[in-house]
Amino acid sequence: MTVTRDPLAVARPAAPAYPAPRDVEARRNRGVPLDTDAVLALRVNRSAVERRAATLPRRRTVKKEWQAAWLLRAVTCIDLTTLQGDDTPGNVVRLCAKARRPVRDDLLEALGATHLGIRVGAVCVYHSLVPTAVRALEGSRIPVAAVSTGFPAGLGPFPQRLAEVRASVEAGADEIDVVITRGHVLRGDWQALYEEVRAFREAAGPAHMKVILATGELATLTNVARASMVAMMAGADFIKTSTGKESVNATLPVGIVMTRMIREYLQSTGHAVGFKPAGGIRTAKAGLDWLILMKEELGDPWLRPALFRIGASALLTDIERQLEHFVTGRYSAAHRHPMV
Repeated sequence: MTVTRDPLAVARPAAPAYPAPRDVEARRNRGVPLDTDAVLALRVNRSAVERRAATLPRRRTVKKEWQAAWLLRAVTCIDLTTLQGDDTPGNVVRLCAKARRPVRDDLLEALGATHLGIRVGAVCVYHSLVPTAVRALEGSRIPVAAVSTGFPAGLGPFPQRLAEVRASVEAGADEIDVVITRGHVLRGDWQALYEEVRAFREAAGPAHMKVILATGELATLTNVARASMVAMMAGADFIKTSTGKESVNATLPVGIVMTRMIREYLQSTGHAVGFKPAGGIRTAKAGLDWLILMKEELGDPWLRPALFRIGASALLTDIERQLEHFVTGRYSAAHRHPMV
């Protein structure tokens, strides 16, 4: 396997070396045997990554009708999420109704986008509410994603965590968001992390698996790079930044490191792995920054929900407000775009 031995390699803003869009398919990642030497060879130059992240929002902007088009694309990549302790079936039903029609009809008509069938990428809920979401989304082709494996801490008994994955799949979840044991990363026990994620993958069966790294708790960007690579080797279909419950969630430097690892894995194995930033992405501008990052680092195939998701709920409200401003020239109050 090709490894990144140059400490600047995951930070250097060189032209992306990804295949042409027609050559990239969003298919299941079979995984590969763990290559510990390749994992340990990965290094990240933090200052170089941070410089790259700082230039991204300044160098690339989209305005007017282009911005409106990009914001509609962002909507289709949202995993519309509710993961609160006071979630109820009623809340989830209303969230699913919003997922079916995420942008008001009058705005879509004014934008000439009624024929596009705009809907979100998925609806993400706790395991106990999966059956409710499945019923509410019947016939919509919107996937239901369930957080699992003792979300958000991931510290429950391992057999229990596996059983939760299987139970969510049996309840109808199309996608499973699993959390890793952060201690494996902090101790550098890459074999244990690989075996854990591999077991989750087997338990998930036909469901697509997103592996949450909780990057805000991994201490270094080098750990983020290594954990990303191990998760993909073990069969992750997506790698995801955060649970949204950490003090630090999705950040652009972390996104750069993780997308460079996705590129490395694609070049080495031919498997395209998806990416999901989550936590703290609340504004339309932030959503655009992540889309620009994906286009620059991985290319057009990662601007579609098959390979890119944004874990958010408040983001959709601000996107609708920005679209209304484009149509009317005025900003509306947030209560005009209720989530539930």
